[in-house]
Amino acid sequence: MPVSPVARADVPPRKGLRTRESILRTAVDLASVEGLEGLTIGRLADELKMSKSGLFAHFGAKEELQLATIEMARQIFVNHVIRPALAEPEGIERLLSLCRGWLGHVEGKVFKGGCFFTAASLEFDSREGPVRDAIADAMKAWLATLARAVEGAKKARHMKSSVNPEQFAFEIYSLAMGANWALQLLDDRSAMKKARENILVRFRSAITPSCPPIKLAK
Repeated sequence: MPVSPVARADVPPRKGLRTRESILRTAVDLASVEGLEGLTIGRLADELKMSKSGLFAHFGAKEELQLATIEMARQIFVNHVIRPALAEPEGIERLLSLCRGWLGHVEGKVFKGGCFFTAASLEFDSREGPVRDAIADAMKAWLATLARAVEGAKKARHMKSSVNPEQFAFEIYSLAMGANWALQLLDDRSAMKKARENILVRFRSAITPSCPPIKLAK
């Protein structure tokens, strides 16, 4: 990214990167509660008690800030949900770990307003432009990750050969997304428990006799 003319030349790049990451972490939390559309340089400056010119040194416009916030949210999601699951052996446990991680990151308030991408998806699903495209790309990548994990469980003979990975991933994703909606909008404190129970029902209909024991508890 080109250096802004208002950025101090004597600030080490590493320090500037840490500052940018800290700003974006606040932006992610703010957007998860108030929406990406409400995320402006001015609003973020107020939240951080910074000057607008200081933020312009990192983000030249609202759309640039929104896109950087989406990318930061994506990195956080990967670190909290996907990376730990990929440490599991290929098979049912990796798939279960992805599901546990998704539900757990909502319950644990990794993002202040619940699932960042669920909220962003609902906010931008009927719009056009780079911001919507970035959200869609992130969600497509997540669905593809789930589908690959299902395929891995089939290869390990933990799931029936008749299971369609894309369809199964879509069903699990829909249950989890619905649970986030119920928790955030309806204040349904049992939403995650219901999601776990329904996801387990779907798993039990798809696993083979050689599948290890399955659970979605924390």
